[in-house]
This record gives sequence, structure tokens and C-alpha cells, in this order.
Amino acid sequence: MSEPGPFPPTAPPPRRVEPGLYLVATPIGNLRDMTLRALDVLAAADLVLAEDTRVTAKLLTAYGLKAKLERCDDHASSRAAELAIERLRNGEVVALVSDAGTPLVSDPGFVVARAVIAEGLPVHPIPGPSSLLAALCIAGLPADRVLFAGFLPPKTAGRKSMLEDLKSQRQTLVFFESGPRLRDSLTDMAAVLGPRPAAVARELTKLFEECVRGSLDELAVHPKLDGPKGEIVVVVGPGEAEVASAADADAALAEALTRLAPGEAASEVSRALDLPRKPLYRRALELQGK
Repeated sequence: MSEPGPFPPTAPPPRRVEPGLYLVATPIGNLRDMTLRALDVLAAADLVLAEDTRVTAKLLTAYGLKAKLERCDDHASSRAAELAIERLRNGEVVALVSDAGTPLVSDPGFVVARAVIAEGLPVHPIPGPSSLLAALCIAGLPADRVLFAGFLPPKTAGRKSMLEDLKSQRQTLVFFESGPRLRDSLTDMAAVLGPRPAAVARELTKLFEECVRGSLDELAVHPKLDGPKGEIVVVVGPGEAEVASAADADAALAEALTRLAPGEAASEVSRALDLPRKPLYRRALELQGK
């Protein structure tokens, strides 16, 4: 196995960091995942807004950087937004980072970004590590259509209610979860969503990175998922589409015919229920007695 080499001499030189708010992705575990552009921005920043200043201070120290740090957690995001706007109006560079990963994804930085955008001030993404995308890459499940649902509610009743709302979605579902709640969440997912294929990814980019795959009911009792620590990403495959019954089609057609001509009603129901249009058109005429 070869050792990583130096940067090639043809690597593009750093550009001047213009004034604006920069949403900087930071490593989710492996510090070598920090991008060169992220380092350029943090080196040039007049102010760094951080979810936890202690965590960000360690990151900056690892790269020999120093910056003015201000807290931007759930309790301080409104104040951080005011501070960012003030600095940006003075032509300064402001960086926003979360504890790990891409800011604004289940993150208090959303308040800051929205406020800055509302003021018409420049906002720039500095892409990089993301646990959501990392988990999708290794889950082995369809990633062409994805619905990110964030954290499920902590109580069973709330979880099941949210999962019922998501049950009809035909995309791959992605959730964040904590170790202590993982087993209960997987049990509720299996009960509501059924035995869909899924994957549980944890310790992403770290030494003990792991992805456990199986159906939701298998994962709910999987011994490898006993007492996991840290934040976890759960990826759930899309459910199978339910074929609409003749009664469903008739009910939809009857409602549509109160508003539309038979041809238009057939087209609307065809799109809504994913059924062929011609039989629906014939049925629409029958329902109208034509």
C-alpha cells in the first residue's frame, strides 16, 4: 500500500476569499477530510460562528489556524444572525460551521443563513463531508430519489405518527438517530414501514466505521446494534407502490367528473393513481352514462 503523496504542482492556487457568509463543511470523523477550500475560508475568516466553540477550536488548532469564535447553537442562533449581518455589512468574511459535517442539515445554523439571505447579503456553500451522503454511498439502496427526514421524535407515539406520514413516499428515506434511541426507532420503523431493506451506518470515516444492512425487522434485533454510541444514519429503501383498486379508481373518477370533462378526469386520475388512461376514459364515460 502506497503512502499518500504531496499535492501535485498543478493544483490550482487559492483564490481571494471575498466578503460574505460561508457555510463550511467540516470532517465528520477523519480530520483529513477537510477540504483545501474550507481551510482557505477559515484562514481568511474575520469571524467563525460555531455550534460548539470548543469543538471548532480543536479543529482550528489541528490545522494551525486562529480565528475569532462566537457560539451559534440553538440558544444563540438569533444573536449570531445579528452579529453575522453586522459583520457582513462591514465587508468582512464570516464562516459558519457545525460540530461536524455540512451546516444547516439538522443544524441551528439555518437561522443565520436565512437571516443573511433575507438581507440580500452573499451566502456561499463550501461543500465537503456529509454523513447523509456518506451513508447513502455505502447503504446499497437506491439514491436517485431521496427524502431526508432528519431526527424522528423521541417518543414511540410521535415516531409512529411521523412514520405513518412517510409511509406512502416512494423514495429512499434517510434519518439521523442517536445510539440510545436506535433500537426503539428501528422497531417502530419495522412496525409501520414493514420489512423494507435498510442500512444503519455509524462511526462514518472513523477507525471503526460500520454499515449493517438487512430488512428493518432484522435490524431491529441485530446483535451488532446493541448499545451503539454517537450519531447514526439510518437509510430505508423505498416501499413498493400499492396498486389502486377498481373502487379507488371509480371514487377518484367520480370526484374528478364533478369538475372536469371525461377526458380531463381520466388524465388526472391516471397521473394520480399511476393507471393507464384509456380504460379510465372508458370508465369515465360509463359513469356519466354516455
